[in-house]
Amino acid sequence: MHKVTPLKVLYFGTPVVLVSTLNPDGSPNLAPMSSAWWLGQHAMLGFGNSGQTTANLLRTGECVLNLVPGSLVDAVDRLAMTTGSDPVPERKASMGYEHEADKFARAGLTAQPSTVVGPPRVAECPIQLECELVASHSFESMATAFEVAVRRAHVAEELIIPGTDYVDPVGWQPLIMKFCEFFGDGRQVHPSRLATAWQMPHPQPHPA
Repeated sequence: MHKVTPLKVLYFGTPVVLVSTLNPDGSPNLAPMSSAWWLGQHAMLGFGNSGQTTANLLRTGECVLNLVPGSLVDAVDRLAMTTGSDPVPERKASMGYEHEADKFARAGLTAQPSTVVGPPRVAECPIQLECELVASHSFESMATAFEVAVRRAHVAEELIIPGTDYVDPVGWQPLIMKFCEFFGDGRQVHPSRLATAWQMPHPQPHPA
């Protein structure tokens, strides 16, 4: 039997992406997000309007989508309650966010030069997509949906099926955000600061 219920969030399970952009002073910003999907050589990204990534994308028209494996969940969680915006937007401040100028250092990750766009790649991410902005679309009053085109893809050799241009779906184990909690390989892999900030109930243990 189904129950009609006003769901607070609709994050049924999407891959975590670290999005790198350039700040006005030329320094890199790095933001974790999970509102992304792909169609052909294009991707749609969803960001709140108060974030630094939104401002950077609108200004420069460039970003890198660094796809995160489950093994990097610690790094992602270290960024979860940070923002590149200074001052911190009021709503985020009320949830406990703090300003962080050096996101790469905060996460313990390495900036790697890109080849066709300005923002750096994340060296530790096995899949890196250099992208250019195609269009932006207002999404309600607090968010923007960005259409970006993938201009160059970098994939770790061990993830490519030999003799092809395809990623091995068995070897690639993405970090998934499901209702603000981190999952990988079908199981919860790390406690989520974001879930706590959003006052989400933590998963209950299920019988084996």
